[in-house]
Amino acid sequence: MSEALQPGDSVSPGSNNLGALLREFRRQAKGEKVKSNPFGYLFIAPALVLYLVFNIWPMFRGFAMAFTDYRFIYPKSKWEFNGLANFVELFEDKIFWESLGLSVRFTLIVLPSALVFALLVALLINRVRNGSGFYRWASYLPVILPTAVTFLMWGQFYGDKFGFINTNLRALGVETPPNWLGSVQYALLSVAVVDVWRAFGFFTILFLIGLYNINAELFEAAAIDGANAWQQFWQITLPLLRPTFLLILVLNAGINPAAEQILILTGGNPQNATRTLGFYNFQVAFSFGDLRMGYAASMSLLLWVVTALMTAFWFRVLRER
Repeated sequence: MSEALQPGDSVSPGSNNLGALLREFRRQAKGEKVKSNPFGYLFIAPALVLYLVFNIWPMFRGFAMAFTDYRFIYPKSKWEFNGLANFVELFEDKIFWESLGLSVRFTLIVLPSALVFALLVALLINRVRNGSGFYRWASYLPVILPTAVTFLMWGQFYGDKFGFINTNLRALGVETPPNWLGSVQYALLSVAVVDVWRAFGFFTILFLIGLYNINAELFEAAAIDGANAWQQFWQITLPLLRPTFLLILVLNAGINPAAEQILILTGGNPQNATRTLGFYNFQVAFSFGDLRMGYAASMSLLLWVVTALMTAFWFRVLRER
């Protein structure tokens, strides 16, 4: 992006600053206010209305619902304010704490694994001189696949009898391959692998943007000074990728509730070994008894508070000095 024009700067005939940018600079220099066309707001009104209806309103409605004992099958309970009763019940709910623990484990598996894998893939693609576009597309493909398609596909891969993975393991001589989604030992890890595969492509593109913006002359100077590849990576690449790490961690801050993954692949089984917080929240709101949406909203609000605190933590730790 070009630097802003300053008084006295000359503009070459072929410069992109010529024309509209120069006129804008002159208006600002004279203190003139730029007139806006009010009819422009008509063009953004439909998108703005949709955003308010489907994003802003549910957020405020969910916040208010967290302090009520709203049960869907009892419409009159929609406005029965109960203060902090839901949160007191949360701290006494053993299933909530078990589900929260599983979600924390799930997050600690997925986020570091996806970060490391994405960084490795980005470094490899960055070294490709011809045809790197294909590899960028291939790494990003899992991101653009619909969520349901992704998990249903992996559900077939994990099939105990005829799944792609176990069929190949038997062909390699493994007589009794694991029941990946039906085993307490492997179920949560198997779902985490799918989430890593789904997330790493987005991280890879962000890392590639950061790598492409690092001046190659830095590596050339380091090589002349005798720095090997590892020293260049540790002393140049990683520090200059700090903004990228910050962006990824902020976008993925907080605890991964893992709702749709569990809903499609395991349904909380086996023996509730994959009943994460997101899936338990879904059960409370849409499956159990009188559909306690107020109690489910309090879980979501608490998870949002944790996410906000973790976002602030990452800003504090990784912000640029």
